[in-house]
Amino acid sequence: MSPLTPEEIQKCFESSRDFNEIFDAFEQALARKIEDVGLYRTLFWNHSLTPDEICLFGEKVARAFPPLAYETYLWLARVFETTYSMFDNFKLAVEYYAKAAAVRPSEQDPYIRAADCYDADLNIPAVDTLIDFLRLGEDLVDDPQPLHQRLAYLYSVTGDHEKSEYYRRRAGEGSPPSPP
Repeated sequence: MSPLTPEEIQKCFESSRDFNEIFDAFEQALARKIEDVGLYRTLFWNHSLTPDEICLFGEKVARAFPPLAYETYLWLARVFETTYSMFDNFKLAVEYYAKAAAVRPSEQDPYIRAADCYDADLNIPAVDTLIDFLRLGEDLVDDPQPLHQRLAYLYSVTGDHEKSEYYRRRAGEGSPPSPP
């Protein structure tokens, strides 16, 4: 395949339905060291790609360009939350929110977005998974109050009113004072 311009790579990511053509354009983007998260976002939204193919591309971007890993994982989570949630019950979305949190543990966004995926009517994603994830983040984020609010809600859904009330109080108080 002849070398593609960044514009041609973008067009391929937007409109091609041929995996081999998309893969070749992707390899050229990596070889040219194009660190434009917007370009890869276009790729992730290509509806001809399967979840496994999107994961393949996303993981390669995160490895090739570590400074883009956080944004890449967040974007993958959003794609899976929006596009594939009906098929995998938000598992991939939560998985990629967790990967984003692993890259930047003090950022609230991955924890909040994962919790906001919860559908009480369908009980997906698994509430226990979300609670564990938020509890992991509560000691890592700068301001845990939004996580406490979501934990209060998730515990109320499970029927654990004691823990729900505990987190409701913590959410109202903000962060406890540091010991002297």
